[in-house]
Amino acid sequence: MKRYAGVFACILVYSIALAGTLLPVKESRADALEDVQNRRAIRIAVPKDTPPFGSANQYKALEGFDVSIARMVSLELGVKLDMVPLASGDRIPALLNRHVDLVISSLGKNPERQKQIDFSQAYAPFYLGVFGAPNLDVKNAAGLAGKTIAVLKGSIEDGELSKIAPASASIKRFDTEPEAVKSYLQGESKLLAAGNVLISAFTKEQVETTQLKIVLKDSPCFIGINKNETALLNKINAMLSRIKQNGMLNVNAQRWFKAPLPDSVLRSTE
Repeated sequence: MKRYAGVFACILVYSIALAGTLLPVKESRADALEDVQNRRAIRIAVPKDTPPFGSANQYKALEGFDVSIARMVSLELGVKLDMVPLASGDRIPALLNRHVDLVISSLGKNPERQKQIDFSQAYAPFYLGVFGAPNLDVKNAAGLAGKTIAVLKGSIEDGELSKIAPASASIKRFDTEPEAVKSYLQGESKLLAAGNVLISAFTKEQVETTQLKIVLKDSPCFIGINKNETALLNKINAMLSRIKQNGMLNVNAQRWFKAPLPDSVLRSTE
């Protein structure tokens, strides 16, 4: 029995040692920038159906403001670009699960999102405003007095406009955006309350006769990145600062938004 007891003891010790080697080991990983460099490719979430930020063209290739920025990022890092077209609700989960390295997809910043991820400095305009002819003298809310303003009924811009419009302003509310735009373009309404994205869909001639008069709500876009990825974030911010200073970002804005970048984007450093 003593001989067998010794054998059992040896087996027990060996089993415990073997079990120790089979325990899950916490995966070690480099930071996101090193991961991208080792992979020689960067995976970026981009919009798939949100023009002018990103959508498929007639050849089914993605194009738009955000797609252009994604390409700039890959060139900056010297790696291949793997674009991942995603719906809005899938952007942050894909980042948190590390299915993508960055989100460049008309992403706004709010306190809830800031608890989950980090953000670059602002890189794209997204705002609601009051637009009108260049020769129309409207510089502030007081200038809306006696003016007719077309707006989509029940929209955010409707609510923001209602807060500041003088009692003498005539707000014409429409059930659809095309109806509001038609009222403005045909001259029935002197002003149009809408988002800059809607104005970017105007023809060249319509854009030339339309000017931003008042910003109702400013909510610029940021590049999303996982928490504590300082090296990659610094690279992104350095690139954004440079293309703001050399005018390249403004050229991109003129192409896709048909308007220059606002100060809220150009002066953003965080």
